[in-house]
Amino acid sequence: MTRVVVVGDLMTDAVARARFPLARASDTPAVVTMHGGGSGANIASWLAVEGSEVAFIGRRGADITGRNRDMELMGYGVDARLVMDPERPTGTCVVLVTHKGERTMLSDPGANAALSPEDLPRDLFSAGGHLHMSGYTLINEGSRDAGLAALDLARRAGMSISIDCASSAPLERTGAEPFLEWTHAAKLLFANADQAKVLTGREEPAAAAKVLTAWFPQVVIKLNKEGALWYTNNRAEPVRAPAEIVDRVVDGTGAGDAFTAGFLPSWLEGKPPSESLAAGNALAAKCISNLGARPRL
Repeated sequence: MTRVVVVGDLMTDAVARARFPLARASDTPAVVTMHGGGSGANIASWLAVEGSEVAFIGRRGADITGRNRDMELMGYGVDARLVMDPERPTGTCVVLVTHKGERTMLSDPGANAALSPEDLPRDLFSAGGHLHMSGYTLINEGSRDAGLAALDLARRAGMSISIDCASSAPLERTGAEPFLEWTHAAKLLFANADQAKVLTGREEPAAAAKVLTAWFPQVVIKLNKEGALWYTNNRAEPVRAPAEIVDRVVDGTGAGDAFTAGFLPSWLEGKPPSESLAAGNALAAKCISNLGARPRL
């Protein structure tokens, strides 16, 4: 089994699900929950619960929420390599979910923004392993050097590398050209349709995927209700897989992270892309219908 090393963000998510249309400048009844989040931490948690050997590298605050997130990761079976920041709090994200299910996120990276190259445990970077990098680590100027150092360590060790594009708005603020330059040595890129458009200017996901293979040997585009597609530059057309039908949507937060965690183990085992896409869609459906942003054990 390939050990997966995830470098990325650790957050506490405050998820507010509005029961009615938002009443601007007034009150709207909602259901509010607090739980672990962060794209990198979500992926590491799902990987561990689904049976992968996984380590997570990140930074937390010297606060109760940071301790809770640390214990939570270890409870899922993650080898949590978290550096405790003496000054910055654990990152927090407010996830506002409208009555129609649309999500808007307000993020304070906190300690995530101080991740440094010195925080990277060198023993985790070894031949035969796989590095998965959350795009937030590169997009955030404070943690960028750590992300670039992790990519360099992985390349030198002969590890395979995958990259997730994180989020379209901060990706657009950062710029497509720098992001592609930082990440072009990765073997696999994960993006959703909006992120792929930011990187390529192409509206149609398959067309965007084809453009992205100029930088990455393999590209996966997550298409929400339409499933996902995989493309490599020696194929005429992408491989597509439909999303799994769920009877009841409980929470879509983190479904894209669950997809990535479902796809990676199958892909690392060398299974056909159709099987890897199906495994990703199955775990995303499990997240949406039952468990929310992370597994609940």
